[in-house]
This record gives sequence, structure tokens and C-alpha cells, in this order.
Amino acid sequence: MSTSKREEISSHLRYIRQELRDLDQMLTEDGLLPEKTELKEVYNSLDALHQLLTGKIKKKPKPEFDE
Repeated sequence: MSTSKREEISSHLRYIRQELRDLDQMLTEDGLLPEKTELKEVYNSLDALHQLLTGKIKKKPKPEFDE
């Protein structure tokens, strides 16, 4: 994939991630809460794609389990 195309995709992903954060904040303030797992899945998918495109892999946190 060419560098300019990668930069364009990366820029779009950053924009989408910020929009999702803003949407989540507005919904929380209005008391309209979507399913938390749905938001996490979308965010994690976008984050994984962004990491793949940029080549920057974040260290994954240890999984948390409800006991």
C-alpha cells in the first residue's frame, strides 16, 4: 500500500475514532446509553485497523474477568 494512501486511511480512522468518542460522550450526557459492548467492539476494531496500518502495536492490557 502506498504511503499517501496509508496516511489518508490513517487520517480517516483518527477522524472516525474521535467522532465515536464525541458520540459516546453526547449519548452519556443525554442519558441515552447504547450497549457498552457494542461501542467497545467498534472502537477496538477501528483501533486494531489503525495499528495495522501505522505499524504501531500497542501493548494489550491484561484481560479483566468478572468474578
